[in-house]
Amino acid sequence: MARQSRARTRSTTRPASTAAPDEVAQFTAIADAWWDPDGPFKPLHRINPVRMEYVRDRLSGHFDRPATGKAPLKGLRILDVGAGGGLVSEALRRLGAKVVGIDAGAESIGIAKAHAKTSGLDIDYRVAAPEDLESEAEGFDAVLALEVIEHATEPQAFVDAIARLLRPGGAMIVSTLNRTLRSLLLGKIVAEYVLGWLPAGSHDWNKFLKPSELGKHLRAAGIVPVDVHGLGFRSLTGEWVLEPDPSVNYFVYGVKN
Repeated sequence: MARQSRARTRSTTRPASTAAPDEVAQFTAIADAWWDPDGPFKPLHRINPVRMEYVRDRLSGHFDRPATGKAPLKGLRILDVGAGGGLVSEALRRLGAKVVGIDAGAESIGIAKAHAKTSGLDIDYRVAAPEDLESEAEGFDAVLALEVIEHATEPQAFVDAIARLLRPGGAMIVSTLNRTLRSLLLGKIVAEYVLGWLPAGSHDWNKFLKPSELGKHLRAAGIVPVDVHGLGFRSLTGEWVLEPDPSVNYFVYGVKN
């Protein structure tokens, strides 16, 4: 009864939408550049192979499949939250997953649909926020929210919404930026204003989450954090790599009770 009471409290107090209109408008303005590897989404193109390595290895391990197989995620139904133009959704589909990709920006979803069609990939794209999928509660084996939560209106409401869509025993992977002085320097000032990797104003440092804060939100939603891993940049080689240090970018992998 206590668990039901807490769930009702969260349900009645969450915002009407976890998608912030100003954040959606920002990405809408550059939606036609999603698949330009040298455009405003260049950093996402550069980190995508590394983050998909993390996703593949964690999910294949969780579901007891060989990570190096031809289609290690075959048959798994995976939700890609904040799919944008489809960079992650297409990679998941190529790994064999059945993919639903959602985004609050209609223009981005339009780009994603067109690119998937051109690529011959069947992906279920929808213009939606996670709370719009209430009818699919516990309908996914895994839920991904990569570089999304820092753009949401309220992190706990966002985590609650995506957790409801994950089946018991399913896996969740969230990636975001840590709120540290190092992330302010490298993830905000250098990335946006010095190197121009991202359009100026892409992120609000105050909305970055420490791993302890994200872990608290996950546990409140019934997700048990299993692994925290950092994503680092090697300036000498220009490579993005997985590393233990989560002080700038990081992943959290968790499992639903």
